Amino acid sequence: MIVKESGDNMEEKIKFKIDENILKNYVDLINSIKEPINQFKLKISEFKVPSEQIKKINTIHNIIKGYLNNFPNEKSKIYNDIIKQIMEINNGIISSKMIYLLNISRQYLSLMEKNNIIEKVSRGIYLSTESFEDSYFFFQQKYKKVIFSHMNALYFYNMTEEFPYIYTVTVPQNYHVNINNEKCNVFYVSNDIYELGLTEIKTPNGNKIRIYDKERCICDIIRSKGRMDYEQVQKSIKQYLKSSEKNIAKLSEYSKKMGIHDKLIEIIGKYYD
Repeated sequence: MIVKESGDNMEEKIKFKIDENILKNYVDLINSIKEPINQFKLKISEFKVPSEQIKKINTIHNIIKGYLNNFPNEKSKIYNDIIKQIMEINNGIISSKMIYLLNISRQYLSLMEKNNIIEKVSRGIYLSTESFEDSYFFFQQKYKKVIFSHMNALYFYNMTEEFPYIYTVTVPQNYHVNINNEKCNVFYVSNDIYELGLTEIKTPNGNKIRIYDKERCICDIIRSKGRMDYEQVQKSIKQYLKSSEKNIAKLSEYSKKMGIHDKLIEIIGKYYD
């Protein structure tokens, strides 16, 4: 990755490189962590984390340690190079938790922000000034347990004409989302159905976000139709039932677990050709 330093017209190349696959494994692991990073680090010290996860962290940590031992006078360059490579793998995004487990101080992010290399887009999350903002990804990074759902998710599947001007998300009961400061519509569910139908897709910027599959979305909009545009609900259900990719067996299974099976049967009888 080539980055321009503030006040310098010369482009500075990466000197201290790490294998791309090692970085990708590390970034994917960090992005998958839903709990506070300090709690995760404590679990590592107590050996409550799977060994393969510890190995991914230790691999990159040991490479950095080797660079620091061999080039003791280039600590800043080593850390900056590592941060830039993580950003390249992570589509121009860096979070403070990604460097926390590598024992890299947040001051390096502050200096990069000061030098206009990155900009802060949310608490602990920074974006390369050469990249485009990915609001869905940032929102899910800020609130790790939100899952995009209902019409919001259906928009990603091209199953609704309703543009999502606000986020529609589902979270476990007792999970806090600051609805006073965020443009979002939040649905709270019990833990037994929270991850029912959970999958991942990529945003147009190439970042992975957690989202429900089509069958879960259809069950959600039936279950919550009183809080939604009923005309859009009807259109989405009709479109799903006409689709060659529909999975009625899975839809039925979900509806039973969500306690809306009778409503589903009624809807299918009304719209299914």
